[in-house]
Amino acid sequence: MLEGWIPPYDATLVKRLKAADVVILGKTNMDEFAMGSSTENSAYGPTGNPWDLTRIPGGSGGGSSAALAAFQAPLAIGTDTGGSIRQPAAVTGTVGVKPTYGSVSRYGMVAFSSSLDQGGPCARTVLDAALLHEAIAGHDPLDSTSVDLPVPPVVEAARSGSVAGMRVGVVKQFRGEGYQAGVMQRFDESVELLKELGAEVVELDCPTFDLALSAYYLIAPSECSSNLARFDGLRYGLRAGDDGTRSAEDVTALTREAGFGPEVKRRIILGTYALSSGYYDAWFGSAQKVRTLITREFEKAFEQVDVIVSPTTPTTAFPIGERADDPMAMYLADLCTIPTNLAGNAAMSLPCGLAPEDGLPVGLQIIAPAMQDDRLYKVGAAVEAAFVEKWGHPLIEEAPSL
Repeated sequence: MLEGWIPPYDATLVKRLKAADVVILGKTNMDEFAMGSSTENSAYGPTGNPWDLTRIPGGSGGGSSAALAAFQAPLAIGTDTGGSIRQPAAVTGTVGVKPTYGSVSRYGMVAFSSSLDQGGPCARTVLDAALLHEAIAGHDPLDSTSVDLPVPPVVEAARSGSVAGMRVGVVKQFRGEGYQAGVMQRFDESVELLKELGAEVVELDCPTFDLALSAYYLIAPSECSSNLARFDGLRYGLRAGDDGTRSAEDVTALTREAGFGPEVKRRIILGTYALSSGYYDAWFGSAQKVRTLITREFEKAFEQVDVIVSPTTPTTAFPIGERADDPMAMYLADLCTIPTNLAGNAAMSLPCGLAPEDGLPVGLQIIAPAMQDDRLYKVGAAVEAAFVEKWGHPLIEEAPSL
């Protein structure tokens, strides 16, 4: 839909990168309009995972994570709507952070689901992610959802990582059927490691988290059906069928037929249905109520703990094409990441070992309260340092280089 389109201005995030003297190498592959969990829905074709080129690098930001894992770039940027920074980080053995909603400007980003989208840093180490986070975060008057609060001391936290005396929550709902045995083994080992480092582990019961996936797949498509209405073939981007004999309505229909891929069409149709007369309260309205319950459950949990940990993804990277014809199986890849987007909290994924079944990376997710992003880096740096001490080198150095 936007092939060949050159924007007339930089996103705020890009301006801040340039102001920090960061070298922009180029744009990485991603699922079309950030819709997908595998980077197979790109108009340019799928991206391979550097650990195994027959497997997915995560999605929607698989290009960013693959570039890091292949040592093609030291830093990358992603956007996280339901896990699209953290999920690719998990399956490629890299670090990905979804900052607190509104703490990194969305001005200049292509909107998918405006109440969920959040730009954030991707890197190979926790400290690199913190340095990038600090460069891109902060209030932006051009973004109406931007939070006018100081950026948490993320770099300082990454340089002084410690979990001594912290209370770490483990949610009962983030395990069970559908979770790969090796993923749970590495997660359980990570929890034991946190105990060894001086953290107190607290079991949490958050029953509404089981509804997060259903709520997300009503809210996100509904917002995307509204946001993507601007791609009509009349203002910018692709225009199809404009031969002088067709109406504007026909040109718009032909443009969308030619320009949108199957997954984007699926979500637009689902969202338009959920927002239609007679269904709005039953579907979209109910999903928003569930979202409120999830947010309250997080607030209640954070009264008991400083951070929450979980597996980032239920499985390691799956083969390219394996879930292409099964959207529900694909959507389950974001099972652990979606609740955080619905609540607007901060979250990180970092490597916690390799699954014994397939030798592929497993991600540990750390979740912190809104505007307490520094807690992610404090815990993440402590865990990373413990892994480095245990193995003598960062996990990512085991990844093959393209």
